[in-house]
Amino acid sequence: MTNLLPLDFDFHQAIPLWKINSEAQVISREFTFTDFTQAFEFMSLCAQYANELDHHPDWSNSWNKVFVNLSTHSAKKITRLDIQMAKQMDVYALQISAHRPHVPLR
Repeated sequence: MTNLLPLDFDFHQAIPLWKINSEAQVISREFTFTDFTQAFEFMSLCAQYANELDHHPDWSNSWNKVFVNLSTHSAKKITRLDIQMAKQMDVYALQISAHRPHVPLR
């Protein structure tokens, strides 16, 4: 399978903000945003990208937080798809956090 990572893959270099659970073969991260609107915008962008990759995260949302676990279930391992998805999620989080905070309509 071409998506497998080399045995000496440096997770901390590639995705420094993610936690690696080698035993469970999962990478995880908690994203925190200003509010629910930003969290939802992040999830929407990620969902579109996940559909393009045909690689979908296990995740949940609680107001301004998004909890993400990535693993390639078919391979029962962390693969290049997970690293690619994690890197893109980091990009989207930076883009959204750079926006001005959401101000509700009154």
